[in-house]
Amino acid sequence: MNRFEKCKKIFALFFIAVFLIGVFVGGGTHFARAEQLTSAKGMCVMEANSKRVLYEKNSDTKLPMASTTKIITAITAIENCNDLDKIFKISPKAVGISGTSIYLREGEEMSMRDLLYGLMLVSGNDASVAIGEQISGSMDKFVTLMNKTAFKIGAFNSHFENTHGLDSKSHYTTAYDLALITSYAMQNDVFREIVSTKNTKITNAGGKTRYLKNKNKLLNTLEGCNGVKTGFTDDAGRCLVSSCERNGMNVVCVVLNCGPMFEESGELLERAFNEYNYFDLTSNYAYNNNLPVIDGKAETVEIGTYGEYFYPLKAEEIPKVTYEYNIIKEIKAPVEKGIEVGEIKIFIDKNLHFTEKVYTMESVRRNSIWSKVKDFVEKW
Repeated sequence: MNRFEKCKKIFALFFIAVFLIGVFVGGGTHFARAEQLTSAKGMCVMEANSKRVLYEKNSDTKLPMASTTKIITAITAIENCNDLDKIFKISPKAVGISGTSIYLREGEEMSMRDLLYGLMLVSGNDASVAIGEQISGSMDKFVTLMNKTAFKIGAFNSHFENTHGLDSKSHYTTAYDLALITSYAMQNDVFREIVSTKNTKITNAGGKTRYLKNKNKLLNTLEGCNGVKTGFTDDAGRCLVSSCERNGMNVVCVVLNCGPMFEESGELLERAFNEYNYFDLTSNYAYNNNLPVIDGKAETVEIGTYGEYFYPLKAEEIPKVTYEYNIIKEIKAPVEKGIEVGEIKIFIDKNLHFTEKVYTMESVRRNSIWSKVKDFVEKW
């Protein structure tokens, strides 16, 4: 083998080695970065309206969730209470519950609304029991209602055994389920108002006032933060469900068993808003909105749609959005407003995401025989 051939062989081996290092070391670095998004045992970051999962780690693993349980407690109560401001008496079963408390007293009279503030801002376990008893007559019956609510939302890998989140082997959720529950709850105006409140006071019927400060530190440190709930038990560790809204996009972040829960949740939410933008994909429709009319007083009729479809996308995903138009070529008069004339489908990376109907936006009368004769004479 001559000197030139030896050099070629050396260079070839060198480039193969570089390639393999890039595959194994570089690939390992890529996956390490994915894991380094959070130290949480379970994590899910979800855009609340579309339910798109932006980031996840062990998001389907069943885990204890401590007082983040109270998210499902609160939305279940709100949806099943006819009058949040009705005053009722606190029963002895709601007094002296272990863990965090608003220190309810037997016979004290309070409203459901005030108890919900005590539940979500300072995590009152006693408030959770009082709420359950008032709604369903007992905590057990209310817990059954909580589980029904979760199932209705689509949280199929969750099971609730109490209203407060104290540790129990049969009390669990997943990061994905909890993000789904929170996304649902955040659509409720009362829930949103409560969990976004930083400080408030509640007063019982006897005039005793309690001052409440929200335990969610991100409300004061993260732009657009609007909720929702902290939690801690020995088994669950530190848990946080947070929510942030910017430019119409509402992102929910769930971290379960996460030591630096505020810091990492803030970083995950910032990352989401940096990497994703919220697009109305219906604003990019490209079709002729004037449909030819046969035998009409007007030659065309305006057509259009009524829906909107917003979806979070990364910059590199935008070219993957495509549209399919299925609209009739013409229509015969008379034409009434609101007639269906076709449909539009939106695909992202060849997956169907949204379909909506196309309608006539106005009416067009039929051209009469005398109008036709007049038009013929004028043209002749």
